[in-house]
Amino acid sequence: MLEIIRCSKTFQKGTANEVRPLRDVSLTVGEGAFVVVIGTNGSGKSTLLNAVAGTFPLDEGRIRLGGREITKWPEHRRAALIGRVFQNPFSGTAPGMTIAENLAMAVRRGRFPGLGWALDRRTLETFRERVSTLHMGLEDRLDTEIGGLSGGQRQALTLLMATWQRPDLLLLDEHTAALDPRSADRIIHMTREIVTREKLTTLMVTHSMTQAANLGDRLIMMHKGEIIRDFSGAEKQRQRAANLLAHFDEVRRRELLDQGAADLLKEMYV
Repeated sequence: MLEIIRCSKTFQKGTANEVRPLRDVSLTVGEGAFVVVIGTNGSGKSTLLNAVAGTFPLDEGRIRLGGREITKWPEHRRAALIGRVFQNPFSGTAPGMTIAENLAMAVRRGRFPGLGWALDRRTLETFRERVSTLHMGLEDRLDTEIGGLSGGQRQALTLLMATWQRPDLLLLDEHTAALDPRSADRIIHMTREIVTREKLTTLMVTHSMTQAANLGDRLIMMHKGEIIRDFSGAEKQRQRAANLLAHFDEVRRRELLDQGAADLLKEMYV
């Protein structure tokens, strides 16, 4: 279980460029739940994932994972519990190392460094078996440097690496946004398959309304650093891409009305 308790974060505080991407956010994600997070640019959705991953310290609030208080844990310590796939297919892996060497790092995530022990014949056979489940023919290319693969191939391997040890939490940060439509569909299919099979507690950020409607059992909508909608159960299953776009349009209309009222009041008292 993931518990985000009244978390706030401000960047460039006290300057003209001050940004408040998290404003007293609280969210509980149950064991095995698949939560999708959507929002406009600057809504705080990726900042929320970074806060959970430990990319920066919080100004206020607490984070608990699997009953552990991890608020003050550094990012590398949290990595022993958290698997993560980034938007950029070339993040999360070492491009100058082979597929086998990258997988060896995934196997040892959160433990002592070193690769030599991991590349024995038995381990390589295990790698081949697991990589073959991707259905990309990469099981026969374990000695290929991962930097020479396509974005879709590399993202598939990153997803496999992130889930190799069945993490307490899987973070997916727009992990198909940089892919072509065919590769994106393939990665989404793999994501659904792995998360369902392993019953992984998952927090996924996406800009795709189709993905948001079709994936997960809960949907969170963020705006200006706050959670403004929370769909779960039957209500989540009823959501379609068009419905979600309508919710965004409603938020924009409210903002325009609020701004119009504020401007009117300003004119009255000037």
